[in-house]
Amino acid sequence: MGKLKLSDRQLYALIEAVKLGEEVKPSQQAKRKAFAKYKINGWENSKLTGIFYSIQRRLGLIDEVIEELVGVSPLVLDPWLRATLRVAVEIAVFRDPSEKTRGHLRGLARFLSKRTHPYVGYYYYDFLPKVFEYVPVIDTEEKRLKWDYLFPEWFIVKMRGLVGDEAEELLKALNETLPTSIRVNLLKASVEDVEHYLRKKSVRFERSERVETVIRILDPFNPEWLFNKGFAVAQEEAAAVASLVLAPKPSETVVDLAAAPGGKTAHMAELMKNEGKIYAFDVDKARIKRMNEVLRRTGVEIAETLRADGRKAPDILGEGIADRVMLDAPCTSDGTIAKNPELRWRLREKNIPKVVELQKELLESAWKLLKPGGRLLYSTCSMFREENEGVVEWFLGRHPDAGLIPLTGPYDPGFLPGTMRAWPHRHKTIGFFYALIEKRGD
Repeated sequence: MGKLKLSDRQLYALIEAVKLGEEVKPSQQAKRKAFAKYKINGWENSKLTGIFYSIQRRLGLIDEVIEELVGVSPLVLDPWLRATLRVAVEIAVFRDPSEKTRGHLRGLARFLSKRTHPYVGYYYYDFLPKVFEYVPVIDTEEKRLKWDYLFPEWFIVKMRGLVGDEAEELLKALNETLPTSIRVNLLKASVEDVEHYLRKKSVRFERSERVETVIRILDPFNPEWLFNKGFAVAQEEAAAVASLVLAPKPSETVVDLAAAPGGKTAHMAELMKNEGKIYAFDVDKARIKRMNEVLRRTGVEIAETLRADGRKAPDILGEGIADRVMLDAPCTSDGTIAKNPELRWRLREKNIPKVVELQKELLESAWKLLKPGGRLLYSTCSMFREENEGVVEWFLGRHPDAGLIPLTGPYDPGFLPGTMRAWPHRHKTIGFFYALIEKRGD
């Protein structure tokens, strides 16, 4: 590989894309807009797109380098200066720029002076040599893993606490792209029908060994037609396992407390053969709209969607009305980083207790809804112990009439006997936690 060559125009496009990426979501929209402005196309588009996404993935690390050199958080700097420094650090520290590219990086001082204020340009010009000379001090195992796998150090410490020597394998798995997973909707199609369609389209796929209705698509392919027809829904294997564990039966009353976008609601309706009743709660208007669309396409007739906070469900429906309750609780979603790479730098350790508080309140609400003899599934797509075993232990300690129904598969035991965990590096799916709780009574 030769040295990286970038022109002024290409650098301007990257800086505008990075700056816009702070305001416009998803970031690919920001990139398209900025690249169009500077007429970036063809081969240079793919080269610059690679650099842009690399900056997004490394953002937390790049910002740490800037903070180390500037002495303040980049978040307090002028937005143009912040974006320019992020691009400069990516190119000077993480890549091998040609002498000409280094010259163009110096020339960005003029670009900044025009965009904001001459002082900002002077500041950048004086500061740039420090970026060129920067060498990271990697003196701990956490720092090495941070530079190799691009995760915050606190997250690495937590993962090492959970899986010990397997932490590196886990971080590596979180950096790998998962294939598209779909779950066949048996209300409208058979697994064989869907496989036949994929073969006809010359698409490679594999059937999940743990959930026979889940298919992983191994080629770049958009399964939109299958979704539109309601023959399948987008769902990860670990998420599909949740409904199988709760196992609702025909004619039962089921409540889904954080239901949108509706994959599990649709799955439960299928398991119930469209007989009985499902109340599906969510607070988000846009997500409920998506859920209604999913339920309509999949031919679900027994679900009623309610736009309300799940914590209010017992007031709305009454207590002791449900045979089963699904609480796939709102969580930090760290188990889904392979599907949402930029999430790694948005996670904040200090936010975990706030999430846990909401999970506990929803769990109390789920318990009120449940009939004696009824079952409740508590699940999350988080790997943090606080959101999983921690919440369940707290709950069992408060309710002597609550008993764990031991889960023995298809994944590994959790850290609390009877619970279960899916791990990205062991099971090639998203990280997931499951606890099935029964309300003892007559």
